Amino acid sequence: MTLKVDETEQGEWTVLRIRGELDLVSSPVVRQSVHGAVAEGQHDVVLDLSGVLFCDSSGVGVLIASRHLMKSCGGRLRLILPARGAVDGSHVNKVLGALGVRRLFEVYPDAESATDEESRPLTA
Repeated sequence: MTLKVDETEQGEWTVLRIRGELDLVSSPVVRQSVHGAVAEGQHDVVLDLSGVLFCDSSGVGVLIASRHLMKSCGGRLRLILPARGAVDGSHVNKVLGALGVRRLFEVYPDAESATDEESRPLTA
């Protein structure tokens, strides 16, 4: 399965909707998408991972690198996992939890809450 990244704007936020498998072969696409958004002056980025069916350590590495990039430029990074999956069911959530890095990210159930300054992230 190939990876697709679609970019939209929601207020001040750039939302990158990622669908497919996030692995060694496809993770550079996500890395380039995040770097592209920053190069265009977007410093508030949401990665919508609700369409990611599989994520390996390379994918997690890209998420951590994206977090580091956003912090270094004074920006913010938020992740979207499916509402139920963010709590217990998504593959990405399980991988982040197993590697002990889930706590590094602000996770939201959907784009509306991720781009709303009043919303609070889901707990790990």
